[in-house]
Amino acid sequence: MSDQNIHIDRLSKVFRRDDKETVVIRDFTLDIKQGELVSIVGPSGCGKTTILRLIAGLEQATSGEVRIGDKVCSGPGPDRGMVFQDFALFPWRNVRKNVEFGMEVSGLPKEERAARAKKYIEIVGLEKFAESRIYELSGGMKQRVGIARALVTNPDVILMDEPFGALDAQTRNIMQAGLIRILDKTDQTIVFVTHSVDEAIFISDRIVILSKRPAVIKEIVEIPWPRPRDRSDPEFTALRKRILKELESENVMD
Repeated sequence: MSDQNIHIDRLSKVFRRDDKETVVIRDFTLDIKQGELVSIVGPSGCGKTTILRLIAGLEQATSGEVRIGDKVCSGPGPDRGMVFQDFALFPWRNVRKNVEFGMEVSGLPKEERAARAKKYIEIVGLEKFAESRIYELSGGMKQRVGIARALVTNPDVILMDEPFGALDAQTRNIMQAGLIRILDKTDQTIVFVTHSVDEAIFISDRIVILSKRPAVIKEIVEIPWPRPRDRSDPEFTALRKRILKELESENVMD
């Protein structure tokens, strides 16, 4: 099997406006294995979303590079799918048509689009709502449509930017458990940005803790327990406290 791991090498990003330079990311280096779920946590405004956009090819790095296997990611590509916090769905399309959109753009035949959309709509548990309009869905259901749309083109990497941040606590917990089930079925590589330490511990294989801007990696935490995890377990609570303490040194609250 070819190398589909993500290799991020000394990535830096400087935003320039007029005569002012703002260093957002500095020397970010990380390898992510195929099938791994890695969460990124850190202070608000430290550059978590910028890192995702750099991996997605939606922003150009000032220095450094992102590779999937041997391929340098110099722009957007079908090997990377993105799930946004605000869903970014087309309200005039139903669930099935939203999921099919990327395949339409790629020119896949109608029959293949329908078959693949059906498969991933079933994976996210929305088969009874395939013909529903977006305005008829709850927030959690809309987010599942976004996940299905990202999965259906079979990208090497799924990039998720605070995908459950706008949901209520109960729905958020349901979506986290659902994401774990999807991961078990698809073996996707996922890079997940979140402000919630609890969420990161619950879903991740590893957690990358960033400093305040300019963001550098402070620590990478390996999660030693299999999924699903018990949030009430004393070890879970102890790890949550330790990561929060690390973040509080950067003036961050969970």
